[in-house]
Amino acid sequence: MISRAEVVRTAESIAAIQQDDGGVPWPEGHVDAWNHVECLMAMSVAGLTEPVRRGYAWLARHQRPDGSWPMKLVGDVPTEPGGESNHAAYAAVGLWHHHLVTGDRGFTEESWPMVKAALDYVSGLQTERGEVVWERDAHGRAATYALLTGCSSIHHGLRCGVLLAERLKDPQPHWELAADRLAHVLAAHPEAFADKSRFSMDWYYPVLGGAVRGRRAYELLEREWATFVVPGLGIRCVSDEPWVTGAETCELVLALDALGDGERARALFADVQHLRHADGSYWTGWQFANRRHFPHERSGYTAAAVVLAADALLGLSPGSGLFRDIEGGSVSDPEVCGCAAVRVPPVEDSP
Repeated sequence: MISRAEVVRTAESIAAIQQDDGGVPWPEGHVDAWNHVECLMAMSVAGLTEPVRRGYAWLARHQRPDGSWPMKLVGDVPTEPGGESNHAAYAAVGLWHHHLVTGDRGFTEESWPMVKAALDYVSGLQTERGEVVWERDAHGRAATYALLTGCSSIHHGLRCGVLLAERLKDPQPHWELAADRLAHVLAAHPEAFADKSRFSMDWYYPVLGGAVRGRRAYELLEREWATFVVPGLGIRCVSDEPWVTGAETCELVLALDALGDGERARALFADVQHLRHADGSYWTGWQFANRRHFPHERSGYTAAAVVLAADALLGLSPGSGLFRDIEGGSVSDPEVCGCAAVRVPPVEDSP
């Protein structure tokens, strides 16, 4: 387990790459709203107030009238102008986390219109069945399919938005309904989503986002544990490549922590520390067949995932339960709803 001082050093490595305009870029140089918010949350844990404020100012400045953000921005120029639904939803996760960590109601109230516009954009992309399609393109056309990982993150965003609305006494019941419908389709209707099952995120994200918890969550994780987990190194990004990645491993740590499986969470967190650089930043991944870092970069979003996982395990901030305290409720369980759901047989010997 790393120390509090080492966690702060990792957050400082994110602040070191923040641009003058407040954006936190990928190593390639572009900024997207989801990873940007993840980095702001990590810096909030470390108490880096000024970089966080500049980061939220960046979000407010680049939000479009429909509530979305461009998929990719280089400076002020959208290089991919479509608006992803999960990018928009993550603004609510970031603001709720900031409120939990700082208790700054004034800042929360100031930022609330941004989150309201973002989640209304998201709920406007929900289908009749309940999934949320992944984008609206630059011409305003909604996509024809949904992504399981993205929808799992959207579920978390909607739940955080409901909590913000309750805290500010500005109820948004349509978000709660949207979250309930989305939780159900995530748990019970895998046919609603494009097949991206080679990616580890599609495996654990329904647990991380709170749509699947309890016995069903343990069964879900057990089914592909041997496929994705590489003992001593972390988890694969994709099932068919000898490549472990720090961000995905730390997100699985958060999912395990949310289930109360602290032993495996701590073990995986320890495993991924081989990616730590001397300056506190983290390599994105490790290709263990060639024994090389791949890609040859240290990314802010990887460092952010490490900080959030450390916070969950060590309780460093009042926001440490950000993922643990969000759940979809019984509506997500096909055994409760009684619909003609696709059911996967339970795995024997679940923890």
